[in-house]
Amino acid sequence: MAKRSAGLLMFRRRGPKLEVFLVHPGGPFWVKKDSGAWSIPKGEYSEGADPVETARREFEEETGMSPRGPLMFLAELQQPGGKLVKAWAMEGDCDPAKLRSNVFPMEWPPKSGNVREFPEVDRGDWFPMEAARAKLLKGQRGFLDELARRLGKNGGAATRARRKSSVRGRRRGSSAE
Repeated sequence: MAKRSAGLLMFRRRGPKLEVFLVHPGGPFWVKKDSGAWSIPKGEYSEGADPVETARREFEEETGMSPRGPLMFLAELQQPGGKLVKAWAMEGDCDPAKLRSNVFPMEWPPKSGNVREFPEVDRGDWFPMEAARAKLLKGQRGFLDELARRLGKNGGAATRARRKSSVRGRRRGSSAE
């Protein structure tokens, strides 16, 4: 069975333009990679787990910000490696400078016996849709297409949600939703 992940694609409107919030993976493998390396905040879930809860939890773990508000299902896309990723869109805003990610242990350098901790996400940023397409992992670009389709060419002025989502920063060490 293929691995499954769930994630959130936060978007905001800047005049007639849409911007999306993407994260850059942490760790030594990704440090010098930029174009085609960014992702939506996401994480794996097991059979029987709620993918929406997983998407919200992973967003919080990877950014330190708690997603609030309604979600709009975008799609489930199969990644080049076979993993299936479900994504939801959420209108909101956040300050990338306040990003705080969880960490993971990894032997580094390889075969050195030294285990170091690295942030799962080393930074996040807002990108206009075209720039996001160049930054985003190839297998996730379909989420941008679906978001644009759902909101319309002009950023969804006619289909705007009445309530805007927001994120609230959380203190390090507090529990996830």
